[in-house]
Amino acid sequence: MPVSPPDTAASTIAGPDMNEQANTETATLYRMVMSDHLCPYGLKSKDFLERQGYEVEDNHLTTREETDAFMERHGVETTPQIWIGEERVGGYDELREHFGKEAQDPDKTSYQPVIAIFVVAFLMALGLSWAMFGSIVTLRSAEWFIAISMCFLAVQKLQDVESFSTMFLNYDLLARRWVRYGYLYPFGEAFAGILMLAGVLTWLSAPVALFIGTVGAVSVFKAVYVDKRELKCACVGGNSNVPLGFISLTENLMMMLMGIWMPIKAFALGW
Repeated sequence: MPVSPPDTAASTIAGPDMNEQANTETATLYRMVMSDHLCPYGLKSKDFLERQGYEVEDNHLTTREETDAFMERHGVETTPQIWIGEERVGGYDELREHFGKEAQDPDKTSYQPVIAIFVVAFLMALGLSWAMFGSIVTLRSAEWFIAISMCFLAVQKLQDVESFSTMFLNYDLLARRWVRYGYLYPFGEAFAGILMLAGVLTWLSAPVALFIGTVGAVSVFKAVYVDKRELKCACVGGNSNVPLGFISLTENLMMMLMGIWMPIKAFALGW
């Protein structure tokens, strides 16, 4: 049942003035602005409305009591609350849906975290190559890209090793046989990435990268392409919504490639 806006004689917590709402380009916003709390979704709502071309009547709820009275009066459980014209739209998610935008879904899977890591790592590698050799097109930039990516991905896992190891057990074949491997994996990935970035101790970093990359690639391939399971990837940590799939497989294949290439470069070619 829609909530009707209150009359103009009500207090400041009552809701929007109907006369002011006659202009369809005006929106009324009620949000919490307290000395110890500023509602982020209230600010997002104000910014969103202004970007849609609306003049926003921005009303602050400055105390807990005022906020509770406002919510009780309008039969709502959250703030912010937005009115456009005589219609109460609701909160921030409802506002986005009102304008045909997709509301945020915390459970929606996305490759965005791992793509962001790869893009930044790639640009950093190009920057290093330019600084060291005066060119972005170098063999070393490709090596740095993979090494930096490994370090970034390891940092994501190391933020919460317990959570990572739990999600890792869903698909990694070695971790299922030896649970402690899930705890060691992020350290091995960081260790190999740092050594490869520095170009030292190849005899140690290459086997580590080759081993964890091979086990990871086989595990991901089996889970996704053989067993046809729909799982979340622990590649950017145990709290991510990255789907297990091609990009996860690519991460492991890159480590395998570095594990093979670096000793060839160091010991066979002598570079």
